[in-house]
Amino acid sequence: MKLRTLLLMLSVWPIVASAALSAPAPRIAITSLAQLPVVERAPYDVNADASAAVDAAFARARKDGKRVLIDMGGNWCGDCIVLANVMQLPELKPFLAAHFEIVKVDIGRYDKNLQIPTRFGAVDQLKKGGVPSIIIAEPDGTFVNRTDMSALEDARHMTPQAIADWLAQWAK
Repeated sequence: MKLRTLLLMLSVWPIVASAALSAPAPRIAITSLAQLPVVERAPYDVNADASAAVDAAFARARKDGKRVLIDMGGNWCGDCIVLANVMQLPELKPFLAAHFEIVKVDIGRYDKNLQIPTRFGAVDQLKKGGVPSIIIAEPDGTFVNRTDMSALEDARHMTPQAIADWLAQWAK
């Protein structure tokens, strides 16, 4: 009996530990995407040096003890635009800034800046899963959300709160 209890505790521990690390998401005032203000229509800088931007985000993360959130997508992608605008909501933007160094990477139509997902061994996963794809990484480069980086690829069919909750689960 004691062994069974110990095994049960050990199997549940990773779930409990990860839940303890995440911060609760702020409550989002709007309840549907129909209410979402469109602040950004082209959230990805097509001329940015993605490698330099990601390196700078990791340097800031090491200094500030935050995780890095790499948002990969394209300005052609409706779900990417929805995600960008949810991230701009006044309830969510300061929360994200407090927990993450955020960098947006334009991947074109899966033909640009692929060195970024390649750096994390995730280029095939990106192409299979779609965009937006989010890489959450520790300041040392450890890829935290390897199994669900494309969870927001259908952002336009999610509630703003569901998007906020998904992002918040990765906050430290």
